[in-house]
Amino acid sequence: MKKLSYFLLAGIMTASLAVSAKAQEYTFTFAHVLQEATPNGQAAISFAKEVAEKSDGRIQVNVLPAGQLGGDVEINEQLQQNLIQIAIPPTATLGNFEPRLQVLDLPFILPGDEAMAKVLDGKVGRTILDTLDQHGMYGVNFWGAGFRQITNNIRDITSPADLENIKMRTMQAPVILEQYRTWNARPTAMAFAEVYSGLQAGVVEGQENPIANIIAMRFYEVQDYLTLSNHAYHGYAAIVNKEAWNALPEDLKQVMTEAFDNARDLARKLTKDYEAEQLEKISDQISIKELSPEEQEVFIKASYPVHEAFADEVTPELIQAIYEVTGAGPK
Repeated sequence: MKKLSYFLLAGIMTASLAVSAKAQEYTFTFAHVLQEATPNGQAAISFAKEVAEKSDGRIQVNVLPAGQLGGDVEINEQLQQNLIQIAIPPTATLGNFEPRLQVLDLPFILPGDEAMAKVLDGKVGRTILDTLDQHGMYGVNFWGAGFRQITNNIRDITSPADLENIKMRTMQAPVILEQYRTWNARPTAMAFAEVYSGLQAGVVEGQENPIANIIAMRFYEVQDYLTLSNHAYHGYAAIVNKEAWNALPEDLKQVMTEAFDNARDLARKLTKDYEAEQLEKISDQISIKELSPEEQEVFIKASYPVHEAFADEVTPELIQAIYEVTGAGPK
């Protein structure tokens, strides 16, 4: 897959960053794994259009959706090498490059939309993004696809005990794998593009994703139960290759930054609207259960051991900083 991706890249661009000294034109490749119709897929298109317009054509952004250049891991590697310049990988996969990013995928570390925005759009979020600098990436801001929910084929999930021995697909992310082990499930990492067939064949029995991804990938066709757990925000870090970013003059950096912020806000709005509409549409195809506050509290208490297990890796100071902003944490 990686070799195929590189050949495809070679066919669509002759250089990772094309700069015309005369016209000062810059070409960026923006790769991601999401379907174009999803809220973040639409936000990526809007971003490219805004950048072209507000830079008076000095910057062209070519968006390649749906994993055309590989999965998130391959895209991250290509961005580090400046083969592509922009990506929006899940924070969970970036944790394989920078362990401190994993703090955002701890279960229930961000209890709701208001807390999420305060953390990700504030000083703590900026501190987290700055950890990517040493890895050849410039972190701009955080997009996202909403909170993750749980689907499976075995039973309704109302407590961690209900997950016992269920084979759960996850991303290749240590925090998420440990989360399901702590909840007594049997997690296994699997590429996003393989999840539908894995569920259909029974290789895995459940998975977690935000509503937008569950709908886009039609997981409800091969799953019987959907639990609205809101246990983790499915955040995407909007990142740019550091070399490509530093090559931009200050006025174009400002254009890009504003477009990234507008796309982030658009993705969040579209996600909210999309979730409400799509849940109603699939309600006759999959059993939908929303956790009560009491049921969610049981999950929250069962999740603090995961926070403790990764405290040294993500740093206790970072976890505490998030607790202080959100007002959450062990009492």
